[in-house]
Amino acid sequence: MFGLPVVASTSATKVYSGPLMPAIKSALPGIEPIDRRSMNVWEDDKAREAVLATGRRRLIVSGLLSEACVTFAVLSALSAGLEVYVVGDACGGLTTASHELALSRMQAAGARLTSWIQVLLEMQRDWTRHETYDGARAIVESHAGGYGIGLAYARDMIHPA
Repeated sequence: MFGLPVVASTSATKVYSGPLMPAIKSALPGIEPIDRRSMNVWEDDKAREAVLATGRRRLIVSGLLSEACVTFAVLSALSAGLEVYVVGDACGGLTTASHELALSRMQAAGARLTSWIQVLLEMQRDWTRHETYDGARAIVESHAGGYGIGLAYARDMIHPA
């Protein structure tokens, strides 16, 4: 919706982890994930080159598994001099404690932690940005709990059916 380049990857789909989750695949139409053998995206030439080919020096990262795939990629990207934001609530770990420890490790190394709603609202910046308004609002209404309910209520009060 915001025109950001997206690089998706999977890890050893045929022998270990299976294909990209259907919910993620449907949210990323037209994006073909790069299947890698290493847990670390940065150690896979094709995946690393795809990230670098975007020309971006600031990365937004999420994924499974916080303790391995996410942490290893983030630490490597930081070592390569990139600015990295980890969307902590769009990552998953084995346990709450191990996920939190992984986030702490990445933050201590220089990664900036954020949430999916912070990323979305920072990208939208202003509800009068018409080109992304409908899409951003639909995401908030569908996934942002009470905030989404409040937006739907406000819309219905301002523009009753």
